[in-house]
Amino acid sequence: MSQDYYDTLGVARGANAEEIQKAYRKLARKYHPDLNPDDKTAQKKFKEVQQAYDVLSDEKKRKLYDQFGPAFEQMGPGGAGPQWSGQVPPGFEGFDFAGSWPGGGGYGAGGPGGGGQVPPDLEELLRQFTGGGGGGFEFGGGASTRRRGRRRPAEPGADVRHEVEVPFRTAVTGGEVNLRIHRGGHKSETISVKIPAGIDDGQTLRLRGQGEESRNDGPPGDLLVMVRVAPHANFRRDGLDLVVKVPVTLAEAALGGKVDVPTPHGTIALKVPPGTTSGTRLRAKGQGIHKSDGRTGDLYAEILIAIPRHIDEPSADLIRKLDERLALDPRTELSW
Repeated sequence: MSQDYYDTLGVARGANAEEIQKAYRKLARKYHPDLNPDDKTAQKKFKEVQQAYDVLSDEKKRKLYDQFGPAFEQMGPGGAGPQWSGQVPPGFEGFDFAGSWPGGGGYGAGGPGGGGQVPPDLEELLRQFTGGGGGGFEFGGGASTRRRGRRRPAEPGADVRHEVEVPFRTAVTGGEVNLRIHRGGHKSETISVKIPAGIDDGQTLRLRGQGEESRNDGPPGDLLVMVRVAPHANFRRDGLDLVVKVPVTLAEAALGGKVDVPTPHGTIALKVPPGTTSGTRLRAKGQGIHKSDGRTGDLYAEILIAIPRHIDEPSADLIRKLDERLALDPRTELSW
């Protein structure tokens, strides 16, 4: 070849390795085929720059070149010109440099020059072209190059939200409910959802993998079920405690006794002390809500003295006589 490798790189004959490398990088960036896909002159220039760098960056080849000039290729072992050897760097398996390397060959499976390893400096250069990793780009298609975008990472499918109302008793003791949901535009389907004991109104249950499917091979989304608790006719909740109004007769309140009270854990006999007034709270320890983590609440019975709406005259006369006999004034402590 007639070109002077030093002139090709624009360096003096006494240039050191660092100066040669710096000049090569500058010219390689300028004439790289990927940046000049339709410029035949630039592609030719890139080939010349690469060939010059291959010789001048190799101490033995440079020594032969300085001594014999372009004819040094016939002075090396076997008389062969400069070639690549080894494997393609990771991330550039599809890069076809056919026709752009010394001797008209390429590297990789498609290059007629046969299986070459990119020099370390060019490998570093290619990393710069690909943003540092090289894995997001693929080059191929013969002498021309094409670039494909970085593959998007797998994303999970969308979550599906649903709301369900459960009976008060189910929320306290636990159970199962059936939900009819729609996912991904498919027909609706019915799934069973387990309701843990002691769940609060407004609490959300997460069912892993029961949401929408991913669009790019990621994991499916989740099903988020918000639980609404229906009110109870007699019981209400206060944290982990349950409160229930318990009606008692006048005699039970005045004289005391035991009354049966239902709880989530079975019926209990509640002792009513003599002289109990309406609004009195009687505590039954441990008869409230039982959580799966071992926490328990209590049951509070609010006493409500039941008075008949219709009282016959003999009964009314007895009540008046009792009132006169006891001479009670329940409003003595009532003040502003």
